[in-house]
Amino acid sequence: MNGYAMRALKYLLWLLILAMGLFALYTWGTLTWVYSSGERAGYVQKFSNKGYICKTWEGELLLVSMPGTLAEKFQFSVRDESVAKKINDSMGKRVKIEYKEHKGIPSTCFADTAYYVDNIQVLENQSPY
Repeated sequence: MNGYAMRALKYLLWLLILAMGLFALYTWGTLTWVYSSGERAGYVQKFSNKGYICKTWEGELLLVSMPGTLAEKFQFSVRDESVAKKINDSMGKRVKIEYKEHKGIPSTCFADTAYYVDNIQVLENQSPY
């Protein structure tokens, strides 16, 4: 290779390293920056560990607001194994979950949804009505 080709290859390599670094920084930012946070109450209807390479816990909370109305579904993800265990133990019970929303996550490898549950509490003897 001549000198020009070596310099071009060197610049392309640095450009690739810079692009990968910026992508990693963006991914880190979306996973740490919280867009919104809140709580929802209902019944965990579905909860499973999904994925071929990146295993994530994905769930569905059935929100019941008033008698006779259609229930709304809230889909969420869990990254913490201890929280996943608590959710599995509370299946069939009315619960309150605390979540954080992360916008712009570049891949479903981190989760299928933007809502990450970080705490769950079983609501004992409380009717939804």
